[in-house]
Amino acid sequence: MTAGTQVTSVGAAPADGRAVSAHRRVVPVLLVLGWLLGVAWRMWLARNASMPIAHTDEDSYLNTARALAGGPGGFSSENETLRRIGYPLVIAPAFLLDWDFVDTYLLVRVINAAWSATLLPLAYLLGRRLLGLRRGPALVAAVVAATLPAAAFHAGVAMTDAVLAPLLLAWLLAVHRLVERPGPATAALGGALSGAWHLMHSRGLVIVAAYAGLVLALVVRRRLGPAGLLAATMPVLAAALGNEAGVRLLGDAVHLLGASPAGNDLRAVLSGRGLSQVLASIGTQLWYLMVITFGLAGVDAVRRLCRRGDEAARWTFEVALVTTVGVAVGAEVVLAGVPDRVPDSIYARYVQMFAPFWLLAGIGVLFGVGYRPLLRRAAVTVALLVTGGALIHVRLAHAASQGAELRYGTFSALDLMVLTGGWQELRPVVGAAVGTGACLLLVLAARNARSRAIVLAALVVVNVATMQVITQRVVRPLAAAGTPVPSVADLGVRPGERVAASKAVPYQLRFNLSHQVTWTEVPWFADNPPADADVVFARWAPGKPEDWDGTRHGFVRLGGDPVLKWAAWRRQ
Repeated sequence: MTAGTQVTSVGAAPADGRAVSAHRRVVPVLLVLGWLLGVAWRMWLARNASMPIAHTDEDSYLNTARALAGGPGGFSSENETLRRIGYPLVIAPAFLLDWDFVDTYLLVRVINAAWSATLLPLAYLLGRRLLGLRRGPALVAAVVAATLPAAAFHAGVAMTDAVLAPLLLAWLLAVHRLVERPGPATAALGGALSGAWHLMHSRGLVIVAAYAGLVLALVVRRRLGPAGLLAATMPVLAAALGNEAGVRLLGDAVHLLGASPAGNDLRAVLSGRGLSQVLASIGTQLWYLMVITFGLAGVDAVRRLCRRGDEAARWTFEVALVTTVGVAVGAEVVLAGVPDRVPDSIYARYVQMFAPFWLLAGIGVLFGVGYRPLLRRAAVTVALLVTGGALIHVRLAHAASQGAELRYGTFSALDLMVLTGGWQELRPVVGAAVGTGACLLLVLAARNARSRAIVLAALVVVNVATMQVITQRVVRPLAAAGTPVPSVADLGVRPGERVAASKAVPYQLRFNLSHQVTWTEVPWFADNPPADADVVFARWAPGKPEDWDGTRHGFVRLGGDPVLKWAAWRRQ
């Protein structure tokens, strides 16, 4: 019996036509309610952070969005080559209302949550159209994908990653539709989504390249004509021109702090040490995706590539696999060219957007493969997880023995930190064990529909619990450490006053103090404040040499927090 036949048998329609009609009416209602609940859940998770916590990425996007809305500019950690204005355009409306920053930032996260929660309906459509799941299993699978921490976390921070996971699912659905029904309309839809990717992030270059390859393949096979080729190309070209126009419109309102690669990435990769570092990092990212998707994703990719028939689905999975690897490779090559950068044990941000898709693919295996083939593929999965975990362990041990321990930061892979208990260091052996255990549990549950439903519901609980731990262990402490109390308004700083900030103020507080000054850009200074500054934020460290004495410059202290080492001063 073929896999496609099994999907059909699992998804057999009820005999009663009225029941089918009732199901069709109920599902859209459930998807809308689920989207609303997803928005509320994401906002609830972000309730503790009234200020940015992911510096300097959030600061860069927020400053650019404010400038696009007609307000003052600021800095951005982007560089000229990889600069994108797509996400700042999405959140720029929040700055049009001229609210205080706390309210504006809340509105930004509402926008994020609304976009991020579209994972649910998009995942449902993908489960139905690409995986051939019944309505019930497709709905449960969509809930699992929509609650996956790799995607849900970013809704609580002002970063482009908040919108990338749903955008990826929409793009893959468009790819599937194009292969299934080639034509100008479907080609234009895929081109528009590829163009949106180009506007959002430099990772969009990989998306555009993959889509271009697909379109050319269809043209060569004479399944797509000149009109379709033009329809696929024009939206991407329009997006590229639009991004350039937006950058030129901003002018020098936003100052770029990032250094362009300038060939450093190629020089790093061409060295033996650099190439081995890049390859190891790519492998770690792909292993990470297998762990957090509970083991079945990689095996499903291989199965789809080898599967005959169902051309639209097979091509879509090929595009997804090529894109996943391409983004992992591209990200590591670019990061390798950053001057004086300490290599990471893992930096999963750039591939996290793929996690919901590969999780859905893994669930598709449970519902579409016979039990014995599933056992064989699970054995391959376990081998990959264990081998990957062992190799990563050896890599970390070797780096430590050379006195060059790899960096492991707060935002390296928060979900993996929770699942492995690795808050201080990457624990690949534990990660391999977690992935293996989850994979075996899923295989055992695949024997009957009831056990599958129970295990999928358990995955939702795991996702929700993981996000709760992240909120308590990461978001709340970072918010407490980076939120200035008292606020700028409470200190009496008034709109119209010229404000500057000392580089000696802890950077989280310096950025968040500056955000509250919504009427003007806040320049930085080393020791002597600008001559035209009415108010300055400086370091407050009583009894310490680094304490800034504003009286020497004709200022009087308004207040601040000596524990968090900052104070506001006004010129007399």
